Amino acid sequence: MADNYSIKSLQDSEKARTPDDDENSLARVVLSQNEEYIFLGRQKFRKSDLYAAFGGTLNPGVTAPPIHKFGNPAPLGLSAFALTTFVLSLINAQAMGVTQTNVVVGLALFYGGLIQLLAGMWEMAVENTFGALALSSYGGFWLSYAVLNIPWFGVASAYEQSRDFQVAVGFYLLGWTIFTSMLCLCTMKSTVAFFLLFFFLAITFLMLTVGELAPSVNCTRAGGVLGVITAFISWYNAYAGLSTPENSYIQVSAVPLPGSASRGLRTK
Repeated sequence: MADNYSIKSLQDSEKARTPDDDENSLARVVLSQNEEYIFLGRQKFRKSDLYAAFGGTLNPGVTAPPIHKFGNPAPLGLSAFALTTFVLSLINAQAMGVTQTNVVVGLALFYGGLIQLLAGMWEMAVENTFGALALSSYGGFWLSYAVLNIPWFGVASAYEQSRDFQVAVGFYLLGWTIFTSMLCLCTMKSTVAFFLLFFFLAITFLMLTVGELAPSVNCTRAGGVLGVITAFISWYNAYAGLSTPENSYIQVSAVPLPGSASRGLRTK
């Protein structure tokens, strides 16, 4: 059985290749004739393993599954980010007249902060550099945001004028705007939902930055509304990585962006 399988795999490989493939094999991405397998250079992978929704695995490209058999940490990190963002954004939008952000501190410390940071470390273990960078960084963001709102650290009280602290927070948010925009550029060949997550997050940070530096209450409220949208997109991507035919009747299908790696696959 093993020998027959090896022969069939070799035949599929030969059918998927042309004589000039030897020169360009490392740069070619092709499908086998039965469209069940994908060849990345000289390596062969099952197509279903590579076509998981990009956001669900927090990986911006067509990537082979990890060597180590770990669970997918992306839904945990995305969910932690989504819930913390959702609560803070409702307050930034002044939903039902609430403007005090103290309730977010607990979430920022433990769920959006610590749990998301741990998920980011596990992304490194499953060989996903992008996921490790994103989740660990935003875990650090929420931890640092909590520090800003805990009087014991004395961050706000170190500024003699409240306006100076507001401008400093604006600089802080501006840095996160730039960082998020950089990540967004790395998702432009993935899927619609994955790209929109970082696009809306970048715009959210931008609105909050302007709200602090201008200052502008309307910009802060706009950032809150955009943050709520970002939270739901994050939950959507988390569900994409969590739902399977075995546990749900409803799965999420990846919609690739024009020119994405998944649209670039060529069939022989």
